[in-house]
Amino acid sequence: MLSVRVQAGDFDVGDETKALRDVCPEAGAVGSFLGVVRSNAARPILALTLEHYPGMTEAEIGRIARDAVERFGLLGCSVVHRVGRLDPGEAIVLVLAAAAHRQAALDGVGFLIDWLKTSAPFWKKEHLADGTQAWVDAREADDAAAAKWGRL
Repeated sequence: MLSVRVQAGDFDVGDETKALRDVCPEAGAVGSFLGVVRSNAARPILALTLEHYPGMTEAEIGRIARDAVERFGLLGCSVVHRVGRLDPGEAIVLVLAAAAHRQAALDGVGFLIDWLKTSAPFWKKEHLADGTQAWVDAREADDAAAAKWGRL
């Protein structure tokens, strides 16, 4: 089971987890990652806008998810990624991976989020407290995290 959704609206982590567990009853583990819009005193962000190319984004996330299922023997995975304008504290992304054992589930989640950060076609713009806006550049740390898993 593989589920990929890109949506503007919020999601419920409990409902998403239950949905994956319902279709993967043989799973002994479900790993998860919840990404949240952050803001801090050094860089106060009022909002974050995420843009994407519909169809293209889902296809790339699906490719990454299929690779995770194959690499780690996952029984299923679910990725929900939000787009549009999001405020600090709002959820951006949820990654779930179901497997027979915990290590495969945790590795699957790590692989998925590392590759989503570097390969999924999203564009992020920060709306700062001083009234300026800035596109978010790719980070070397994200590239290094994805590289540790090898090629897609």
